[in-house]
Amino acid sequence: VAALFPPCPDSINGGRLFESTGLYGRSSVREVDLTTGNVLRTVQSPAEIFGEGLAHWNNTLIQLTWQNRVAFVFDQASFQFKKQHRYNTEGWGLTQAGRHLIMSDGSASLFFLDPETFNVARTLEVTSAGTPVARLNELEYINGQIYANVWQTARIAIINPSSGVVTGWIDLAGLAKQHASSPDQVLNGIAHDTVDNRLYVTGKLWNALYEIDVVTAT
Repeated sequence: VAALFPPCPDSINGGRLFESTGLYGRSSVREVDLTTGNVLRTVQSPAEIFGEGLAHWNNTLIQLTWQNRVAFVFDQASFQFKKQHRYNTEGWGLTQAGRHLIMSDGSASLFFLDPETFNVARTLEVTSAGTPVARLNELEYINGQIYANVWQTARIAIINPSSGVVTGWIDLAGLAKQHASSPDQVLNGIAHDTVDNRLYVTGKLWNALYEIDVVTAT
């Protein structure tokens, strides 16, 4: 599946994949056909916007921006702009978990947000073996756990949303090696099909989206 610019896929909704793409002058929100990779719809961002994480919420799509500190809300059906929210950190990854959105800002903290106001309900510090896990980036909430790409690595952390403890790691070094022609081509996208329980990953400037199965190392 084609991913022309740095993508941050949202969870698959209604059998369709929605993506936020990045870079100044090239950021957008788009709908992609999972079978063909064709881009079905696109809403382009202003040139000064660097798009980041995307989440689906109540028939809307919410797109973060990197350093603009503003989130844009679009109607999912029409792609029409509805409103925007301000926040006080950088915006990296975004997902939804029941009553809250969860946002990352490149630190070891995750922020649980009220989807209607973007007020911070609580902050979760993420640790592995007692050590903070910094550079948390793209997020996805899957079967009660938070999956988080760690920026500039080929690993995805599986995080307990109550304690912040990393309960497991997904190592995608072999896959990432196929797209390592430049330092920027790092793992950078997670999407989950909740109907068929399928997990997809992609990366910054990768030209493909991959469906993966997670197996336990022996």
